[in-house]
Amino acid sequence: MSYVQSIPPHDIEAHLVEHDNKSILRFITCGSVDDGKSTLIGRLLYDAKLIFEDQLANLGRVGSPGAANGKEIDLALLLDGLEAEREQGITIDVAYRYFATSKRKFIVADTPGHEEYTRNMVTGASTADLAIILIDSRQGILQQTRRHSYIASLLGIRHVVLAVNKIDLVDFRQQVYDEIVPSANRGSPSTSPTAISRRRSASLSLPTRPVTKNIRATW
Repeated sequence: MSYVQSIPPHDIEAHLVEHDNKSILRFITCGSVDDGKSTLIGRLLYDAKLIFEDQLANLGRVGSPGAANGKEIDLALLLDGLEAEREQGITIDVAYRYFATSKRKFIVADTPGHEEYTRNMVTGASTADLAIILIDSRQGILQQTRRHSYIASLLGIRHVVLAVNKIDLVDFRQQVYDEIVPSANRGSPSTSPTAISRRRSASLSLPTRPVTKNIRATW
C-alpha cells in the first residue's frame, strides 16, 4: 500500500473539503505477546510513506540488533512511545495512530498482548469497528489470542481479520496456515483470514472487504 499525495496550491480548499467528507475506519491490532501487532502497524505506515525521514533515521540507530547486516529497522518502535516500552521491547499502553489514504481515513489502536495489560486492550477495542487478530505461525492460537477474540466479540466488533503472521518463519507452508485458520474461525463466520510476512510489505487490505494472501506464498 502506498499513498503519496500532491496538492496544487489552488486546490487546497477543495482538498480539505474532500478530506472532511472521507469516511473513517477505527481498527485495532490484538493478539498474544510478540505476535507482531506493533510491527504490522509500523509496516503499514512505512508502506504508505507516512513516516518522516527523522523518524526513520532514529529507527535506523535503534534498529533490531539481530537484523541482517545490521540494516533492518524495527518498525515496532514507531508505536512504542513509553520509555519502558522501548527498554523492555513490549507494548504496555494503547498507542493510537492516525493516517489517511486517497479513499478514507483511519485511526488504529495498537493494544498490548500481555495478560496483565488486558484492560488496556479493552480500552482500545471499545471504539473499534474492525479488529486484526494476529497469530504467530510458529506458536499457533494461544490463551491470550482467544481472550482478545472473545473481548472483541463481547464489545460488538463484527468485522475481524485473522492475520496468520510470520509465515516466512515457517517457509510459507500452507499446512501451517490451514491448521490455524479453521480453529480460529470456529464460531466467527465473519472472520477474513490472511497470511502475512513479518519482514515484507503488509498484504492487509484495510477496508472491510476480504483480504488477500501474501503474494510471496505460492498457494
